[in-house]
Amino acid sequence: MVKTAANPGGLPKEVFDDFQKQTATNRAQFYYDVALDRSMVTTGPVRNLAGGDLELVAPGMMGGAKAHYDGVVAFSQTDFTEDLKKITVPVLVMHGDDDQIVPYADSAPLSAKLLRNGTLKTYKVFPTASHNQRGPINADLLAFFKGTAKAAA
Repeated sequence: MVKTAANPGGLPKEVFDDFQKQTATNRAQFYYDVALDRSMVTTGPVRNLAGGDLELVAPGMMGGAKAHYDGVVAFSQTDFTEDLKKITVPVLVMHGDDDQIVPYADSAPLSAKLLRNGTLKTYKVFPTASHNQRGPINADLLAFFKGTAKAAA
């Protein structure tokens, strides 16, 4: 996700350096700010991310501080290109086109293209907390699993 010669559409490394700084100095505030900074139509996804209460950021705080700090480097600077090319099983790549943390154009379509048997499902106006949109996502998961099972039979 970081901007490099091989990934010119990525975000500047300073963005991720700031994420690390925030996870090291005040993780609770960082996760609270991430939840509130999304362009969500309702507060439901924010409340879910915030553990049911805007003052709590339980899901974000469940992990370890060191893991969160190191995880920023893992998700922003690891190049998975060769790994994705080796995967041969069917893979459903699901992504919201309004994700401000993982920009859509520089992630999901590229991942799906690298996979030998990848299927891309794009969700219009879904932000980072797209997992809260269970209806459409569950329906698409079920359809994918049914299609994969039929192809294997």
